[in-house]
Amino acid sequence: MSLTPGQFTALSNLQRKKAGQDVDWINISDARALTELGFAERTGGGWVITAAGTAVILAREAQDVDQPKRDDDKSPIPLK
Repeated sequence: MSLTPGQFTALSNLQRKKAGQDVDWINISDARALTELGFAERTGGGWVITAAGTAVILAREAQDVDQPKRDDDKSPIPLK
C-alpha cells in the first residue's frame, strides 16, 4: 500500500494541525482517502489525524533520515 503525494501532504497537514500549527487547507478527496485507510477521521471540526496516521508520519520521518528529499519526486510513498 502507498500514499499518493497529495495524500501524504494532507496527512502532514493534519499532523501540523494537531500540533497547533496553521495549515493552508486539506484536500477533501485526499482526506476522504485517508479516512478510508484509517489514517484520519472526520469530526465536527473537520478532519483529524489518527494514531495510525501519526505512525505513518513517524515512519516516513525515520526513512527520510537516510534518504535525501527530492522536490520533484512525484512517486507514491510506500507504507511499510
